[in-house]
Amino acid sequence: MGPLSAQVEGVLFFIACPEKSIHDYPVLAFYLCAMGRILGIDYGMKRTGLSVTDPLQIIAQGLETKATASVLAWIIDYVAKEGVEAIVVGYPFLEGAWGDRKFKDKLDTFIADLKKALPTVPLHLHDERYTSIQAREIMARSGLKKSQREDKALLDRTSAIVILQEYLGHI
Repeated sequence: MGPLSAQVEGVLFFIACPEKSIHDYPVLAFYLCAMGRILGIDYGMKRTGLSVTDPLQIIAQGLETKATASVLAWIIDYVAKEGVEAIVVGYPFLEGAWGDRKFKDKLDTFIADLKKALPTVPLHLHDERYTSIQAREIMARSGLKKSQREDKALLDRTSAIVILQEYLGHI
């Protein structure tokens, strides 16, 4: 039985036994209340896709797509309001030379600014190679119309979900 099944069983137990309170089980209450959301980021030159987990870190869902110029301020505000436990940034770990040096410099600057602005929030880099391709496949299989599949903001948000979901599978 892994951590996911333990979390789900705990939730089901409290649904099935409404006469019990989570406070009747202090260890479980601490475990469930101590968890926070994880924020996923698919950084782009123009737009940045954002995703987030539920507080139990079971489900990743799309959150927003923001203009990259204003995304840092938005993230700082969101982290302050929502109790974010960690941040995962998609990072293209490429073998050999980078294709777009300007993008790498901008991404590295964003990561440094994020670490400086939120020094107590752990920041993890996760390989984002092929996430746009996976996001396009997900959108195509979901039955979206062609015009909806061409929405770049939705593609960026879906890529952020893929990054976060893959990260959750590795922790």
